[in-house]
Amino acid sequence: MMKDKTVHKPLARQNNFDASRPDAGMLELGVCYYPEQWPREKWEEDAARMAELGLAWVRIGEFAWSRIEPQSGVFQWEWFDEAVDVLGKAGLKVIIGTPTAAPPKWLVDRYPDILPVDVRGVVRKFGARRHYCFSSQRYRLEAARITEAVARRYGAHPFVHAWQTDNEYGDHDTIHSYSRAALHAFREWLVARYGTVEELNRAWGTTFWSMHYNSFEEVDLPNNLVEEPTPTHLVDYFRFSSDQVQTFNKTQVDIIRRHLPGRPVTHNFMSQNTDFDHYKVGEDIDIASWDVYPMGGLINGRLSNEEKRRYLRTGDPDQTAFNHDLYRAVGRGRVWVMEQQPGPVNWASHNQSPADGMVRLWTWLAYAHGVDMVSYFRWRQAPFAQEQFHAGLLLPNSEEDQGYGEVAEVVAEMKRLPKGEMRGKASVALLLDYDSRFATRALPQGRDYAASALALDWYSAVSRLGVDVDFIGQHSDLEEYRLVLAPDLVIPDPDFIARLKTSGAKVLFGPRSGSKTRDMHIPADLPPGILGDLLDFRVTRVESLPAFQSETVLYGNASHQTSVWRETIRTSETVLATFQGEYRSDSPAVIGNDVARYCATLPRDEFLLKLMGDTLAWAGVGSLPDLGDLRLARRGRLHFAFNYGSVAATVPAGQSATFLVGNRTLAPVDVAIWLDGG
Repeated sequence: MMKDKTVHKPLARQNNFDASRPDAGMLELGVCYYPEQWPREKWEEDAARMAELGLAWVRIGEFAWSRIEPQSGVFQWEWFDEAVDVLGKAGLKVIIGTPTAAPPKWLVDRYPDILPVDVRGVVRKFGARRHYCFSSQRYRLEAARITEAVARRYGAHPFVHAWQTDNEYGDHDTIHSYSRAALHAFREWLVARYGTVEELNRAWGTTFWSMHYNSFEEVDLPNNLVEEPTPTHLVDYFRFSSDQVQTFNKTQVDIIRRHLPGRPVTHNFMSQNTDFDHYKVGEDIDIASWDVYPMGGLINGRLSNEEKRRYLRTGDPDQTAFNHDLYRAVGRGRVWVMEQQPGPVNWASHNQSPADGMVRLWTWLAYAHGVDMVSYFRWRQAPFAQEQFHAGLLLPNSEEDQGYGEVAEVVAEMKRLPKGEMRGKASVALLLDYDSRFATRALPQGRDYAASALALDWYSAVSRLGVDVDFIGQHSDLEEYRLVLAPDLVIPDPDFIARLKTSGAKVLFGPRSGSKTRDMHIPADLPPGILGDLLDFRVTRVESLPAFQSETVLYGNASHQTSVWRETIRTSETVLATFQGEYRSDSPAVIGNDVARYCATLPRDEFLLKLMGDTLAWAGVGSLPDLGDLRLARRGRLHFAFNYGSVAATVPAGQSATFLVGNRTLAPVDVAIWLDGG
């Protein structure tokens, strides 16, 4: 019998962060500060200016291990005590970050085996950050020790109001390590998952290419192979690596909570990173937070070069909102921005400046999507080290930079808004399943197939139609949703499909949905496997297509172009769209019945927009005509509009609307906030 301890069951624990506090629903602002990087005589001045600007929070400490403990067991708390004191006396609420993202040199020299090993088998050295292996038992002990020391000293401190664990899990590909420690931990994980090596051999299909194992001790890590590993081996390694992050983080959370019960704990996640299951990590924290860098996200993102040129100084209109909504789900309704870009960054392939007004726009965008606190990175631009080109609210000489003035605008505008407005539940949910992301990473089947871009494309299309979106996992409650969008549900969970079937929600599945079992096998009766409980069809062939090849789809009496992915299906369901052309013309491209629909290709552009518009109407969800560069959001009674375009736009507000910020004609890079009358 297979022993599977990794299945993600429904999350039962409620978020214990107090949403009924007096300031609930009012945006708060903060900043990231590094007192160890500045002369002591600047601290009071900096703290006073932060408070004068209207900031309420300040995060410190996440990279300060070598200053707190310069030698093993030798602690220098005085400077940190003083920093907390200075900031707190200025009226700022301190967030302390556990300093485990940057282990000091003396620790690395003493225990070199804590260092991670890359996919080529090369040790990643000291000299930057995130240089540790999650599987190193030695590092886990040391990380727990420094977390215990910091939490014990500041757990009851009246100026410390929240905590952050580590920093940016996954930054610079640091989830996957191929060290000896990872190998031993992986074998132990496999024993817990499979119980017997015979069960592992079955699941992994080791009869293929003579890959049979006689014991768990024979199993190696899936790197430096002549060809690709069996996909189940690789997906299990991804699952294992994800679980290592979860247990590493939980250890810190448990330590912190022993010393400061009731104070929220967060972790600052990253944009578009699916190297580990954020829902699992989110279950152990009180608030999800993430780091918002739209400029770098644009350059490294999904859009065409022409679109990147169009949005060069505003960022992708939907990527930031996508992540706000995702991490709101990860935090079970509570989300912060721990780092908000205030100007150019230093780490992308190109680092352009945001347009004047974008820092203000991004701040209000966060609030509109349920964020309660926005913290800017950083207070002052550093004149030394790796991030010299990374802007702060202040220039290196302490002059006010772009972000400073725009934060002041937000502070003034906040006073016009009512308190207590909270983000409500949307009618549309978009499913993001991390196990399925691991599956497509292991078996992409096409160089241009990118599940992350597919999900963002679907989200973007719905947003362009003026509809709010929630994110769900397969563990999530489905109550009240009218429509579930599942762009890439490769590995469906039977319990989720059963709940979806009885939920009353309509559902649209994207290609590859239901194409793999949890063992990464093709379902016995062909894909979509258990999705057959909702739709009667079989996928008999899949193709990945080169970028130069487009396929024609006839949908709604109009021809559309699609590319990258195409499936051949047979079905008894209603055919809503067909492929046209020399190859298998008239084969189904979109099918459906009263409760579910399936798309056998990757719709883009006008095809995707029409498909989403029709799908929303089918589910009884009201929408608007294509908003173009305009984006809308709603938080309680408050309505928001954001103009990412280069020309003025008209806000679709009712005639009785009362504008609190902006007005009905919205200039480029501008924000409008209003209350509907009646």
